[in-house]
Amino acid sequence: MSSTLSPTDFDSLEIQGQYSDINNRWDLPDTDWDNDSSSARLFERSRIKALADEREAVQKKTFTKWVNSHLARVTCRVGDLYSDLRDGRNLLRLLEVLSGETLPKPTKGRMRIHCLENVDKALQFLKEQKVHLENMGSHDIVDGNHRLTLGLVWTIILRFQIQDISVETEDNKEKKSAKDALLLWCQMKTAGYPNVNVHNFTTSWRDGLAFNAIVHKHRPDLLDFESLKKCNAHYNLQNAFNLAEKELGLTKLLDPEDVNVDQPDEKSIITYVATYYHYFSKMKALAVEGKRIGKVLDHAMEAERLVEKYESLASELLQWIEQTIVTLNDRQLANSLSGVQNQLQSFNSYRTVEKPPKFTEKGNLEVLLFTVQSKLRANNQKVYTPREGRLISDINKAWERLEKAEHERELALRTELIRQEKLEQLAARFDRKAAMRETWLSENQRLVSQDNFGLELAAVEAAVRKHEAIETDIVAYSGRVQAVDAVAAELAAERYHDIKRIAARQHNVARLWGFLRQMVAARRERLLVNLELQKVFQDLLYLMDWMEEMKGRLQSPDLGKHLAGVEDLLQLHELVEADIAVQAERVRAVSASALRFRDPGTEYKPCDPQLVSERVATLERSYEALCELAAARRARLEESRRLWRFLWEVGEAEAWVREQQHLLASAESGRDLTGVLRLLNKHTALRGEMSGRLGPLKLTLEQGQQLVAEGHPGAGQAAARAAELQAQWERLEALAEERAQRLAQAASLYQFQADANDMEAWLVDALRLVSSPELGHDEFSTQALARQHRALEEEIRGHRPTLDALKEQSSALPPALGRAPEVQGRVPALERHYEELQARAGERARALEAALALYTMLSEAGACGLWVEEKEQWLNGLTLPERLEDLEVVQQRFETLEPEMNALAARITAVNDIAEQLLKANPPSKDSIVNTQKQLNHRWQQFRSLADGKKAALTSALSIQNYHLECTETQAWMREKTKVIESTQGLGNDLAGVLALQRKLAGTERDLEAISARVGELNREANALAAGHPAQAPAIKARLGEVQAGWEDLRATMRRREESLGEARRLQDFLRSLDDFQAWLGRTQTAVASEEGPATLPEAEALLAQHAGLRGEVERAQGEYSRLRALGEEVTRDQADPQCLFLRQRLEALGTGWEELGRMWESRQGRLAQAHGFQGFLRDARQAEGVLSSQEYVLSHTEMPGTLQAADATIKKLEDFMSTMDANGERIRGLLEAGRQLVSEGNIHAEKIREKADSIEKRHGKNQEAVQQLLGRLRENREQQHFLQDCHELKLWIDEKMLTAQDVSYDEARNLHTKWQKHQAFMAELAANKDWLDKVDKEGRELSLEKPELKALVSEKLEDLHKRWDELETTTQAKARSLFDANRAELFAQSCSALESWLLSLQAQLHSDDYGKDLTSVNILLKKQQVRRPWLGKVNGRKEGGACSSCEWGGHLRPSQMTFSLVFLQAISMSVGVKSGDRNHTNFNKKKY
Repeated sequence: MSSTLSPTDFDSLEIQGQYSDINNRWDLPDTDWDNDSSSARLFERSRIKALADEREAVQKKTFTKWVNSHLARVTCRVGDLYSDLRDGRNLLRLLEVLSGETLPKPTKGRMRIHCLENVDKALQFLKEQKVHLENMGSHDIVDGNHRLTLGLVWTIILRFQIQDISVETEDNKEKKSAKDALLLWCQMKTAGYPNVNVHNFTTSWRDGLAFNAIVHKHRPDLLDFESLKKCNAHYNLQNAFNLAEKELGLTKLLDPEDVNVDQPDEKSIITYVATYYHYFSKMKALAVEGKRIGKVLDHAMEAERLVEKYESLASELLQWIEQTIVTLNDRQLANSLSGVQNQLQSFNSYRTVEKPPKFTEKGNLEVLLFTVQSKLRANNQKVYTPREGRLISDINKAWERLEKAEHERELALRTELIRQEKLEQLAARFDRKAAMRETWLSENQRLVSQDNFGLELAAVEAAVRKHEAIETDIVAYSGRVQAVDAVAAELAAERYHDIKRIAARQHNVARLWGFLRQMVAARRERLLVNLELQKVFQDLLYLMDWMEEMKGRLQSPDLGKHLAGVEDLLQLHELVEADIAVQAERVRAVSASALRFRDPGTEYKPCDPQLVSERVATLERSYEALCELAAARRARLEESRRLWRFLWEVGEAEAWVREQQHLLASAESGRDLTGVLRLLNKHTALRGEMSGRLGPLKLTLEQGQQLVAEGHPGAGQAAARAAELQAQWERLEALAEERAQRLAQAASLYQFQADANDMEAWLVDALRLVSSPELGHDEFSTQALARQHRALEEEIRGHRPTLDALKEQSSALPPALGRAPEVQGRVPALERHYEELQARAGERARALEAALALYTMLSEAGACGLWVEEKEQWLNGLTLPERLEDLEVVQQRFETLEPEMNALAARITAVNDIAEQLLKANPPSKDSIVNTQKQLNHRWQQFRSLADGKKAALTSALSIQNYHLECTETQAWMREKTKVIESTQGLGNDLAGVLALQRKLAGTERDLEAISARVGELNREANALAAGHPAQAPAIKARLGEVQAGWEDLRATMRRREESLGEARRLQDFLRSLDDFQAWLGRTQTAVASEEGPATLPEAEALLAQHAGLRGEVERAQGEYSRLRALGEEVTRDQADPQCLFLRQRLEALGTGWEELGRMWESRQGRLAQAHGFQGFLRDARQAEGVLSSQEYVLSHTEMPGTLQAADATIKKLEDFMSTMDANGERIRGLLEAGRQLVSEGNIHAEKIREKADSIEKRHGKNQEAVQQLLGRLRENREQQHFLQDCHELKLWIDEKMLTAQDVSYDEARNLHTKWQKHQAFMAELAANKDWLDKVDKEGRELSLEKPELKALVSEKLEDLHKRWDELETTTQAKARSLFDANRAELFAQSCSALESWLLSLQAQLHSDDYGKDLTSVNILLKKQQVRRPWLGKVNGRKEGGACSSCEWGGHLRPSQMTFSLVFLQAISMSVGVKSGDRNHTNFNKKKY
């Protein structure tokens, strides 16, 4: 232990030794002083006591001030060091302040037990800090022991104030203690000062010069050391102490009168001087740090200035770079050749004048940054790194971006220059192409303006082909026109500066091209109208011919002679109907196409509208008649099919019934079980088939009854066939029931025979197996046979139920079958075979067991023999060593051998048992068994004898060695105890001496009893060894004599000590018992006074059980308490000694503690019982809170669904959740009732229970309210989602209809009538769905009234729907008007086309060169001419009123009208010219027009 003590621990031991010497001197009995009557001795005694008291007072004052100087940090202080440290609280605070660590919290309470516990915590902490405490316990501090209290404080001062003191010297090889280091520091600091010689911590400080020298050394500005005089010690001390307190802030631990004495207290001075050391050491460190900081600051300021300069220059350069990049990236270049040339000249000026100075500035920045970083690195400072964006790399990147922008600017300027040059060339090429296109377009317009259609289909088709050739030529020329547009677009895309002129000329070309295409399209429309009319007439003729053919087929009287014929006719009729239905659309299409030519609004009509109407009406009447004929024929065919289907189904059913009757009438019942089962399966299938056919049969009969009820022409035949079928079905059911009974009886018989045959075959096989003589040739084969035989026995036992089942089957057979010879004697024969099998199986099992036992015995005997042979070889070669360690190794090997021998003995016993069992059966190999058994037993006995001999020799050698070792240890033990007894010689016989003796000899008597037992054991062991080893008996006896002699000396010493104590022995026993009882009482009070409360219900139950155990322990200690009180009263009776008074106080405290223990137990019992109830409540409360938390989580995380389906699902889920909440509500109400009961019983945790119960009740109520609110919100959300879904569906419907309404395919002027009819149906659908919109509107208004917060959303949705609906209606009405106008325009175009054809034919007649050959022919021609003039007037009136200028189709019809007018004027002119004979008039009219 001494090797691990620190220098401070040596100081502590030294100081504690001094305290022990002083107190031991004063603890001597008064009789020792009274024996010397010398007055000098009395004076010395009084003087020493006075000095000790004085020194103790100084130490107490100094230590108190030192403690208060540290406790001031936690706003705490002590008044009396002895009393204020007794409870341990201030001691714990002091250690926390000094160590800076957190110590365990002090135990609450003012009882002694609490004080002891607190002091124990402080002492335990000191032990953990490796502070050595000797002969010091917590009771010493609690009792206020002055000496040990001061020693404890001094130990703390050494550990936390002085231990860390160390002084650096040139030769620092020797490790000095803290005290020596502090003394050396004082000597170093006071060296050179006159009259100052510090060589200790007592007299060297009496004159105060040393204190002043230390202060002057560090703070010469505070005092004038030369003015101090050695003779004025009081002034010197006062001056130093006051300066230290006022100027340095050091607590004044000493007063001048404490130091200015003959022998100052060393500890007090060390404590005070240590405060100087710590203060000035800290001051020196601060001064050095200040100088270093100043130097570093200078360098830092210089570096900061350079950094700021770098930052400024870098910012300016980067700003110039960014601005320049923005300028260079400007791509708004001049849009002319001269402007681009000027910009290129400015760019060259920038590169040669503005850029070079900035490049030089960038290089200077790199040099500046390198300089800054070099300075900082030289000062061991953090190297400056410019912030992000100001790094050299950032500047280089910016410069690279500048150069990149510069390069891109140059490329852009040069590219723009080239582009402007190309644009000038492109503009010249555009002018050339535009001139050529204008000339070609003018010529073709003159060509297309002429019309020359024919009046027949072939002529019209030829005109169409000619027109297509013209169109092809024009379309082929479109590429050249587009080339002009492409050149103009390219010039516009390139932003050509004279683009307005280019655009005007390109527009002129496009206008000419568009007009030409309009003329071509108008001419093509007129041609297509004529062609379409001829095709419509051909379609009308084809449809009429087809209808006549279909009428002949539908009027056929053939309705079929049987069901297949009717089905074929129906299939043919379906094809005819399908053909008619297919032709319906064609009829409507042809009619609609034809009716377009009769529309009075059509300008151009290729034929008479009345003719078209008549043909369409004829076609529609023919089609309606055809549909009526088809419906009538289908009705006749359906009635015929019903009759023939009924007759066919009846015939099928009768045929099947007759077939099954024939099968059921068969007498066959099978020849064996397989046949019977097959027949049964067939019969079961037949019954299933009958059940399946019964339903269709009933339906068929019901159909026949329906035919009869309806009065069908074949009703009589149907009724007769139905009655016949019903009778045949009843006969079939009767036959099926009879056959089922016969087959069941046959199956029972054949099943019995099959089971009996199987049982008989199995018995024969089993008898063959159990009769086998094979028993195996070794252990493994015999075990395999035994396993097979056990399986066979299990199988035999398993067939017993089968045999019993055969008996039941035979008894269950019908009497006629049961009396058959193959049934009556079959079961008894099987019983006899089964009993024989059981007997033989038992015999074979016993034979196999005997064989297995024999093989097992032989195998085990061989294995045992091998083991014995191996171990014999080891024992024969074993020699016993002489050393104890080697003997112990051999003993360990013998210890492992013994379990192996026991296991082998058990195996040999098993072999003998097997052999005895085998010999009882008198087997054939009896001699072999006996020889093997004898040989094995003989070898085993020999081996055991050998092992026992070796073991006895080993045990003997070990016993002698252990005996000598125990003798040596016993002698050392007795010498140690003798020294302990002799060390108690200085103690007296008074109570104080007895107390000291009690501490010194606490375990001596117990050790003596143990030594006595040890000596007795050695005596018995020596006698046994001497008897067993005669050769070594003298040595054994000699060692025993030495031990006995030492024991007698020890006992004599103990007897002498006991005789010297006298009456103190009895007092010592009493004090020991008192200490033990007080220790037990303290422990019990600590356990009972524990304020530890259970944190869980299991802890509460465990604490209750532990508290009940303490009660039993207290009851058992009642007798010991009474005995100690009685003995204590006897010891202290009539005694006035202070120690006796103290003992009497201890007895009174013992009684008080005993009574208080009972009260404390009862109090804690009540608290624990209440805590148990409280913990039970908390457990249930935690469960309830968990349920409430989960409810709150669900309620708070339930989101409003976004669809109607999700809303319904969420409401259902919430209703299920509410059911669960109701079930949990019952549990919560039970918990609240239990909490109220605990509060009414006055539980110590009533307030917490009330708070917890109120919290749970409040949360439960809040959850109930929240779930109702959530349910309401979800229902409101469902209504909202319902409204939103209706709005969404209506919106989708409106969007879908809007697509239909926006269809503009009527521009093609094809099937306009059909499209008009569809549009009428579409408008009717809109009107029908207007109620849908009204319904959604009504729901939205109701929703807004119920929930005003949704008014904005509802209004927005409704406004959107109304807006869409209005737009849909507007679009629908516009489409209706467009369709109407298109239809009128189409009819007008047809009329124009017809008139144009008529006028062309008239023009051809007028162009005729026939002017008559004579007067008669001329008069005829004149009459024809007069007839044509009124017609031309009528046509002129229709022409004037035919154009529909108000409709949108007027623009499209004007070209046709112009063409028609031109033809009309030509005809009039020609007519006038013919009459007047002046053809020049015609030319004049054409020019005028």
